[in-house]
Formats: sequence, C-alpha cells, structure tokens
Amino acid sequence: MNIVLLWHMHQPDYVDRRSGKARMPWVRLHAVHSYLDMIEMVERFPGLKVAFNFTPVLLEQLVELGRGSVIDDCEAWSRIRAEDLTQGEKEKLLEHFFRANFDTLIRPLPRYWELLNRRGRIVNFQNLSELTNLFSAQDYRDLQTLYNLAWCGFACFRAYPFLRELRAQGRDFTEEQKHQLLDLHREIVRTVLPRYRAAVERGQVEITTSPYSHPILPLLLDTNLARRSMPHVNLPPQFSAPEDVRSQLALAQEKMKEIFGTRARGIWPSEGSVAPELIPFFREAGFDYFFTDEAILFRSLDLDPRWRGKSVDHMALFQGWSVNWGGSSIAALFRERPLSDFIGFQASQNPPDQAANFLLHHFENICRAAASQETVVLIALDGENAWEAFPDGGEQFLTNLYHGITSHSRLCTVRPSDHFDRYPPKTELGALHTGSWINADFDIWIGDAEENRAWEWLGRTRQFLRRIAEDRTFPSEKLAAAMRSLFAAEGSDWFWWYGPDFSTDSDLLFDEIFRTHLRNVYLALGFSPPPYLDFPICAPTPPTPYATPRLYIHPQLTGRLDNFFDWVGAGTVDALVQQTAMFQSHRLGQKLYFGFDEEHFYLRLDLAAAPEEIEVEFLAPQFRRVTASVLPSGSWRVRTESSDDAVLFENADERGVAAWEDFFVLMVPIAALGWKERDAVSFFVRLLRDRLVLERYPERGTIDFFFPSKDFEARQWFV
Repeated sequence: MNIVLLWHMHQPDYVDRRSGKARMPWVRLHAVHSYLDMIEMVERFPGLKVAFNFTPVLLEQLVELGRGSVIDDCEAWSRIRAEDLTQGEKEKLLEHFFRANFDTLIRPLPRYWELLNRRGRIVNFQNLSELTNLFSAQDYRDLQTLYNLAWCGFACFRAYPFLRELRAQGRDFTEEQKHQLLDLHREIVRTVLPRYRAAVERGQVEITTSPYSHPILPLLLDTNLARRSMPHVNLPPQFSAPEDVRSQLALAQEKMKEIFGTRARGIWPSEGSVAPELIPFFREAGFDYFFTDEAILFRSLDLDPRWRGKSVDHMALFQGWSVNWGGSSIAALFRERPLSDFIGFQASQNPPDQAANFLLHHFENICRAAASQETVVLIALDGENAWEAFPDGGEQFLTNLYHGITSHSRLCTVRPSDHFDRYPPKTELGALHTGSWINADFDIWIGDAEENRAWEWLGRTRQFLRRIAEDRTFPSEKLAAAMRSLFAAEGSDWFWWYGPDFSTDSDLLFDEIFRTHLRNVYLALGFSPPPYLDFPICAPTPPTPYATPRLYIHPQLTGRLDNFFDWVGAGTVDALVQQTAMFQSHRLGQKLYFGFDEEHFYLRLDLAAAPEEIEVEFLAPQFRRVTASVLPSGSWRVRTESSDDAVLFENADERGVAAWEDFFVLMVPIAALGWKERDAVSFFVRLLRDRLVLERYPERGTIDFFFPSKDFEARQWFV
C-alpha cells in the first residue's frame, strides 16, 4: 500500500521590510530544530520517500537569515553584552526568552529551569520591570545562551560537539561562547536548504508548496465565498482580489525554481482552503495536483449530483481523485485526518514505540481492506511545531515509524508525483466544497469582530494600491515594494490570532506585525499611512482620560476667555497626562476642550507657546482632516479635507475659523464634517511645526463621543 507523508513547513513573513528586522525568531529557531532534524531523519533511511511542503515566504526568510541581510530581534538582543543591557532590553529577555516548551526544552537544562522559576512561570508582562533586579549580568548571559541552546535539535547536537560541550557546562557561559553559539545558528540556517535540495536531486524527497505568503485563497478571491460553508456569518465589507490569487501562485512557483531548480507540481493550499473557482488558477500556475482534508471530500460528494445520496465507503478516501470545474481538471489527494492528527497531538503523549506501532497497525488495517494496488493514504500535518512536545524532539518516534514502514513487506512510502504518474486518477469529482481543513469552513479567519476589522483594513489598503497603480508613470520599484508588503499582510497567520479561537502571549506582537505590513505599503509608495493603523486590533487601546461634552457650547472665536461660561459643558482632555513609558518633558499642550452646538464643532487647545499648524484628524463617522495654519499676517486659514481611505485627501470646505491669543480656538461647520444625529465621532489632534508632528492629543487612541440628537440638552438637564 502506498503512503504519502507530507510535512508542512511554514512561518509567516516576520520581517519589517523597512528596518530589515524580523520581529519574531521562529524561522531561525525552527531551522536549528525541526527543519534540520526532519531532513536528517530522511537521510537516515535511504529507502524512505517523503514530501515536504515549504511556503515560499519561509524559504525567503531562511535565505535572508543565512546570508545575514536580516536579523531577528531575539538574536539581536542575544548578541548584546550582558553588562550593557538596558532596562528595556532586560525586560525583553524576561518576556521572550522563556517562550519554549517548559517540560521538553527548559526543564532538561537545570540552569534554564532555575532562571524560569526565578522569573515565574505565570507573569504579568506589564510588571516585568519589577523582576529585572532579581537577575545579575551573569544570569542574563546564561539566559541569552540557554535560550538559543535549548532550541537546537537532536541533529545539531549530533553534528556539532561544541553544543554538547555547552550543554555539559550548563552555566556561567562567556560572551565568546554565546557569540560562537549564535554564529553556529547562522551556519546551520545556511546548510538547511541545500540538504533538502540534495534529497530532491537523489529522488528521495519531493517539494510541494503553498501560495507565496500563505493566504486563505478562497477569501482572497472573494470574502463572500465564506457564506457557502458559514451561511449566517457576519462578514466584513467585501474583499476581492483575483489578481492577487494569481500573483501569489505565480510567485510561489518562481521561488520553487529559484531554490530547488524546478517548479512544484503539487500545492497544499494554505490551511487546506479550497473553492472550485481556484482550480483554473492552480492549473494556470502549473500545478498538477493539490492536497486538502478528508472533510472537504465527503462534503464535496454531497454536492456532486453523481454522488449525492449514495452510500460512500470510507475507503473511497484512499485514492487519487480528478476534480473538475469550469472546464479545468486537476488531481487531488485528501488527507486521512485521525492518523494525521494523532501524530500532531497525541503521539508525543505516548511511548515512541507504542505511538509508531499504533500508526503501523492502522496502515496494515487499511492495507488489508484495500482492493487495489493504487490505494494511497495521505498523512499530512505541520512538520515543525509538533516536535517540541516530544522529550527527544521526536527522534525515537520517527525512527520507529520510518523503520516500520521501510521494512514492511506491504507498505511503501511514495512521492505524490510518482504516485500520480503511475496511477492517474480514475475517479472524478464534479463539485468541490468551499472550506478549509478546520471544520471545513473559515471560522478561524473571518467572522469575528477583530478578524473582520483586519479584513476591512486590508481591503482599504488593497484599494488604495489599485488606485495608485492606475498611474502608469508611478515608479515600478515602489509599486513592487508595496505589493510585497501587501502580500505579507494577506497571510493567514495574522487572522489566526485575531478573535477568540486562539490566543498567545504574542497576540499584540502578531497584531503589530500585521499593521506594520499595511503601513509599509503606504510608506513604500511615499504616502503617510492612515492613522487608524496605529491602533491595535486585537486588544482595546488603553482608555484615554477625558470627559465628553454635556452641554451645547457657543464660545467666542477670539482665542480669549471673553466669557467664563464659553466652555462650560465642553468635553476636556488633560494634555499633560502621558500614556507612554517614555516621559516627555517640556510639553506644549496643557489642556484640550471640545464641544458643539447644533451646527458647529468647536475645539480649544491651551498651549505653552504659539502654534504654527494644528491638525484635527477625524476617523469616524467620515474620514476628515481639518488643518489650521497661521498665515504671515497672523490670521489663520482653515481647510477641511475629505477622504475615502484616510490617505488621499481632497479639499472639501474652507468655512472654518481659527484664532490664537491666550489659547488656540477652532470652529468647523458640522456640514463640512458630514455628521448626522447619533453618529459616533472619533478624533485626535496633532500639533505641527514645519510639517513635523511635535505632539499628539491624546498620545494614544482617540477621543470618542456621539453627536447628539436635537434633545441633547434636555436629556442632559439635571437639578
């Protein structure tokens, strides 16, 4: 019986393309752990045939890290001399350098376990500053070393005696030893891909791939396709980018040719996500077959008139299928889910010989029931994260499994292309369910408020880029850089961590990376990113201390306090209250007042010095920017601009009034702002000089209130 083993290797694009820094270390750490271990295990069994699915964005980062053009933050912090660590860097080490499996990676190193217990296994990361004094310079150096040592897999320890020496020493490492370890990481990263390519060239391994940055292709094609499997889901404004589907697939093939010398014949669509409309795209990109989950097959059979209503034996899963749609046809294999999930989730909890025997026993049962030599079982799963849960990184389990298969008289592993070349699919499927490998739907990536907001912001950015690209004279290199950041933001991983389905202590960092990719689209094009991209999606912004208006106000527009009651009932913001960890002295802003009457919005800003320019940025209910600029005569010009995307603004109104004497005062007609009764209003204020932002009020977040109905004052009245 034929067995296809497909190990999926993927990490999202962690690199901020403007700084050259990878915000997370997982490409490097998985390289010295799982990526090296997995190819080492294949090399130990020459008769074994395996498929590895590498995402192009992972390959790209492996190359960049290996040649030194990119460095991840954790490596940069590790290379700092322990005695030179700043307070902030010490906090980063205590936050990030224990992100490893406590039982399998930290506990086996007694000194590492000691440092973990000193920090605490459960920590309020807002209070890390209180813990830093518990650690000496040598403690921090040992932590820097042990973190990077713990992630080295069994193949590393087997190949490099220096690692075994460090493990035996256990503590009191020197700066020289630490840097030698980090340099060795770089060397290992450089060796990983050549070993996979060598395995391809000797016919033992096949490399398949996924769309370039691992997006959920059906949602990239049209987010409304989610309703097919989730008819009652609450969706964001429609996102549809078929041109990006085509580009993501074409770029994947380009990366395969660059790294492995040939195109990939097979594709694991990100998260096994498929829709029938994707079949022509797959074929156009040169793919001969795809993989996805068994649930997709059985739901597809219910959709196909030729199969609907028939009793289908589960053994139908164990064959190649020809899937047809819109005049295009492509081969497919559907994974056996329970056995694949057993490796990913349960095998590590059992003795390695028993876990391997469990799989071999089930393979034998399928083999006995199989009626054809064309029978094939697809085992497909994450090829990197599962091994952290094994005490030995999965070495003994994989040894037992690979030996059991390669020495079995009726079981054989096969590369998927070899199988399809020998046994072209004979069974046709005339329909394809739209869904993913998780519950055959897209609930993980869309439908929750956070997920939908991320899709909305991605859609705004995509639409802005389309508008810019219509200008044929726009520099192509800027467009290419912007597209690269857009593709990174389209990756599935950011949406995985939004919403209630999954959570990690890195949620805020994943959110920040996603928004950084979107900001970099605008920056690559030479535009300032829309200000809403500064606000986290996955957690509420810390509350801004302010009071909302409780009465209509009718102030004089002189910049003087002509009447004590002018600003009574206005909303207020204490501009001296600072929200960031960095203290700013000599602040110009003192206090901000804001309010309205039936037809006007008013703002007052008390300042320690005369202003040159003030911007009021409205993010809701409409994108509006009000700019007040002082003229050489000392009078003020006020212009209100409107926008559909908070990036490109058009002049909409110049009826505003501003003045400065004792304080700055501004009036803008409500009509120019586009407000209606009960609209939710969000805004912030910027103080500028020579177009440079000096201060922002509030420092973070927005000031929010509702523009009232006509009975506002009556409802606010009290005795």
